[in-house]
Amino acid sequence: MSEKKQTKKKQEYTSANIQVLEGLEAVRKRPGMYIGSTDERGLHHLIYEIVDNSIDEAMAGHCDRIQIIINEDSSVTVTDNGRGIPIDKHIKTGLSGVETVLTVLHAGGKFGEGGGYKVSGGLHGVGASVVNALSESLDVVVSNKQKLYKQNYKKGKATTKLQAIKNAKSERNGTQITFYPDREIFEHVNYDFHTLEERFREMAYLTKGIWIDFTDKRNANLPGGERKVFFFDSGVEAFVRQLNRGRVAVHNEPIYFQQEKSDILIEVALQYNTSFTENILTFANCIKTIDGGSHLTGFRTALTRILNDYARKNKILKSDDPNLTGEDVREGLSAIISVKLANPQFEGQTKTRLGNPEVKGVVESTVSAALSRSLEENPQIAKKILEKGMMAARAREAAKKARDLVQRKGFLENSALPGKLADCSEKDPSACEIYLVEGDSAGGSAKSARDRRNQAILPLKGKILNVEKSRLDKMLSHEEIRVLITAIGTGFADDYNGENLRYGKVIIMTDADVDGAHIRTLLLTFFFRFMPKLIEDGHLYIAQPPLYSISQGKKMKWLFTEKERDSFIKNQPTDKKMNFQRYKGLGEMNPDQLWTTTMDPLNRMLQKVVLEDTQASSELFTMLMGEEVAPRKNFIISHATEAKIDS
Repeated sequence: MSEKKQTKKKQEYTSANIQVLEGLEAVRKRPGMYIGSTDERGLHHLIYEIVDNSIDEAMAGHCDRIQIIINEDSSVTVTDNGRGIPIDKHIKTGLSGVETVLTVLHAGGKFGEGGGYKVSGGLHGVGASVVNALSESLDVVVSNKQKLYKQNYKKGKATTKLQAIKNAKSERNGTQITFYPDREIFEHVNYDFHTLEERFREMAYLTKGIWIDFTDKRNANLPGGERKVFFFDSGVEAFVRQLNRGRVAVHNEPIYFQQEKSDILIEVALQYNTSFTENILTFANCIKTIDGGSHLTGFRTALTRILNDYARKNKILKSDDPNLTGEDVREGLSAIISVKLANPQFEGQTKTRLGNPEVKGVVESTVSAALSRSLEENPQIAKKILEKGMMAARAREAAKKARDLVQRKGFLENSALPGKLADCSEKDPSACEIYLVEGDSAGGSAKSARDRRNQAILPLKGKILNVEKSRLDKMLSHEEIRVLITAIGTGFADDYNGENLRYGKVIIMTDADVDGAHIRTLLLTFFFRFMPKLIEDGHLYIAQPPLYSISQGKKMKWLFTEKERDSFIKNQPTDKKMNFQRYKGLGEMNPDQLWTTTMDPLNRMLQKVVLEDTQASSELFTMLMGEEVAPRKNFIISHATEAKIDS
């Protein structure tokens, strides 16, 4: 055969080129399509899928206890006291209900009329089968009519038949699944206890009356393992109180209402606090919809309209006053919106946004009626909420003027401190970095030390404003923050535009002392509240200057932690002379030393700021930087022994 004919044959595309994946092979071939990723997030998703099935039983009224155990070998056991997976033969598959659910994609009691569930989180019906496909081994035990049935699987395929366990009886029905994630799929089988703990706490809040018992047996230092038990008889009301922990509530009791309308169950709890941030969490069938959706849109529309209507009707807003905006009425609002419906339309298997258009109207009408009634029955609460909204409106107008000033072209050149920013010559933002440096002394050293081609220096005078306790207008009147916003170039809050970022790396570089740590925390608070996308996109870093220098003759060694210092001393001869110097301030180092230790890309150590849990981070910033002293004091006392001496 000629070379030309061989080339032509290679280029042919026929049905022989089409690969057909049988059963669960597609899941193993492309796991990311089903669980999002094969990193820690995807690993946790396996547990969520099994627990979601137990929650579905609870929402259907057949289960009130769920136990989750991470075993010593990192396998996971989930047990519930629901009805148990059906054991009888399925008409279509010819397999038992158990094997059908665990080996056939899109098989479950969650589809169509007369399905096993009125509402469900796992509407795609791929949860249990996907977990089975991605597990080295999976064992299932079903309790049905006082008998116990067991079946074993490996990598999604049954290795035994479903059989009754001889002489085994159970007083109640239920299902127990134990699985071990496949190490061929997952690089690391390492669950994070606190991530799982937060998810199970949410499930307990959203499913009133469910008892969730979570134990991690991997820690040999804790007899019986680390354990958390969750039970909330007030459900989402307790949830919203949790959101406001560490904040000063505007009204003591949350506003709560629940209603079923058009086969959609709607639960809402809301409570205002004296902060300036909005904190609304939305859920559909107990699944957190982090990107919101139609239920959030309906809630926001109703909230804005009803508060304005009430204010007009009761002469709180005068005839010539403009309406309050959505931004005004949501300032300081914490709210939980939970909907449960038969056929939710999620965006993808990971379910981050609810798309059902009919939900918007149902939530809007329900919230409108219930909130209107609540305001009429509680005029003092209504007055406090509207006073806060009107203050927010006045601050918004003041902030608009300040915002225009910040965003005006040439602001840096016209600022009171010309030349404050020592910019770099490189024009490609991805190759540029800016150091936010504490004080003029350190700023001077950094300017002399830097690589002028791609490193910019912005010295910040003193401690910037604590934005956690300040409205937007006050924040924008603070000179250091205005210069910081302008230097970075993206804008902030709703006006943030990552395409205008002037530096690929924004690096916080402060002294290794208490004041330096405080300044770093103030800057992190600002970025978290007003430029979270900067963090999410991986542009924010923290520089790690050395704590000590050790000189031995002409040789100089740099140590970055107390542990490094102690280890170094321990390994040195006792008769060897060494000169130690503790660096508390960046200004104490010569420019060449600062470059070598902290700014040279080949030698420096940078900590990347990562946003893993937005809600937990928000609560932490509120506690550390908010108005309430008591929660902060308790946190410091309880975590004092964990504090690191090195910065």
